[in-house]
Amino acid sequence: MARSKNRLKTGTIIWRVVVVFFTTLLMIVIGLYFIMLIIAKGPSPTAKKLFVCSVQETSAIKFLANWYFSDEQIAEYLGSNREATEAVNTALIQIASPDAPAENGETAAPRQPMELVDVQGSTYKGKLLKIADPSRVFVGISGPYGEAYEGKRVKDMMDAYGAVAGTNAGGFQDLNGVGNGGIPLDLVISEGQLRYGGLATSYNNVIGFDQDNILHVGTMTGQEAVDLGLRDAVCWATGPTLIINGKACNEQESLGGGFNPRTAIGQTADGTVLMLVIDGRQTSSLGATYDDLVNIMLQNGAVNAANLDGGSSSLMYVNGELVNVCSSLYGPRKMPTAWLVKPES
Repeated sequence: MARSKNRLKTGTIIWRVVVVFFTTLLMIVIGLYFIMLIIAKGPSPTAKKLFVCSVQETSAIKFLANWYFSDEQIAEYLGSNREATEAVNTALIQIASPDAPAENGETAAPRQPMELVDVQGSTYKGKLLKIADPSRVFVGISGPYGEAYEGKRVKDMMDAYGAVAGTNAGGFQDLNGVGNGGIPLDLVISEGQLRYGGLATSYNNVIGFDQDNILHVGTMTGQEAVDLGLRDAVCWATGPTLIINGKACNEQESLGGGFNPRTAIGQTADGTVLMLVIDGRQTSSLGATYDDLVNIMLQNGAVNAANLDGGSSSLMYVNGELVNVCSSLYGPRKMPTAWLVKPES
């Protein structure tokens, strides 16, 4: 009899715990729904736009915008995908030599080969890695591409290439946020070879370094990328390009975007490469807009810069350590490409 009562008591406790858990979960879901409803139906057009842009830039929960807005309203909030058509002026980049004299004729103070700095704004925090020698930056690939293959995590690509730092790079097929990184989106050039994409196809927001280690950003065909001598390049077709030839691409109109994790790359006038990762979807860092990325890049001297794949893919490793907070619920994701940094020669 005592054992029966103990079993009954244990079963009652478990049942109550289950009921409390699911009741709490239901209340959280209902609460989130009404919070989103207030944002979506409230008087603030800015809040509505940020909500739409934030969820539409995800792979897994973009459907939430359709709960409250029509397709036409969503398209209006997202705006047009503005393509950057101006060619990069390579004369604006003069890659500094370690032995270059300063303006007063004396030897310039040596630059740090790599410098990791914190960045922070009202809604975000992140990391900016500065690489003095742009020849060290290249595109690493996961291996063969296609349905039969899957990508690799950035750390695994770093280990395969012997790299000392890296971030995620181009986009990949990611239906419902569960893609395995085996199929890139659009153009991939790695170590001088066209790894994915077609020569006759036009690609928006190509991001790559030429043989002179100058960063190019903008719209071009695969053939134009080859003719430019791009040694390493990826593409993030949804863009946007952030800065071209020292001019911010949001001078005439905001680039928009919601609060999300972000990854971007840029280059300064002396050739220094800027690799930026912004944390997002956290209480301590909601995320950044595209305009935030422009501001960060300008503040750090970027002459050319572009947005890369972001969201749950955004992460950065330096000297083997993950230096930001990955927003993916499943940890670092598998992907087809990564921007990697070679060890000093």
